[in-house]
Amino acid sequence: MKLFLIEDEAAIRAELTRLLQKYGYTCVCGEGERDLAGQAVSSGADLILLDINLPYQDGFQLCREIRQSSTVPIIILTSRTSDFDELLGLQLGADDFISKPYHPQVLLARIRKLLERTYEAQPSAALVHKGLTLYPLRGVIRHDGQEAVLSKNELGILRMLMVNRGNIIPRDALIDELWQSEQFIDENTLNVNIARLRKKLAEIGLPDYLETRRGLGYCV
Repeated sequence: MKLFLIEDEAAIRAELTRLLQKYGYTCVCGEGERDLAGQAVSSGADLILLDINLPYQDGFQLCREIRQSSTVPIIILTSRTSDFDELLGLQLGADDFISKPYHPQVLLARIRKLLERTYEAQPSAALVHKGLTLYPLRGVIRHDGQEAVLSKNELGILRMLMVNRGNIIPRDALIDELWQSEQFIDENTLNVNIARLRKKLAEIGLPDYLETRRGLGYCV
């Protein structure tokens, strides 16, 4: 998924970009000092990270301008810590307010949760987890600039695991999800699809992404 960064400090901008790209996000940064709201909206970003301490424009005004023409999720990321600043940001349309310095994993968790709340009802939305991006409608996975195309069954397996990331999904649950019928399905059919999926994950640099929990099932 694409994130648009409005941050005037180059070092922080570079650090944020490295962190987010490591976890599979595409990052676009605002350029120049003019029409940053327009840049953010027209970028097609799935979420905006907005610093309100900008030398050339009031960040709160930017938040207001973006919200006037778009419902894209906005997280204010700032060194300001007062309750008034947080309240004002939320009143102007921001979805979350995070004060610097922040823990990278906390920031990533807040971004993921906000993206989930916003896009989980949309089947076209990408799923992102541990550096892997899955595009369900395209049947494509992407990691570190490399892509692979999945079969229908491979897509179904991976999508179910990523939606339930961190949880073990039993083999019979995967079989029920993929082959919803009363017909008996040989478990070897699932083994073959799991093996093919693992091979494609390895081809894009994630050989250990799919974990087997012996006697229990699979998880990512």
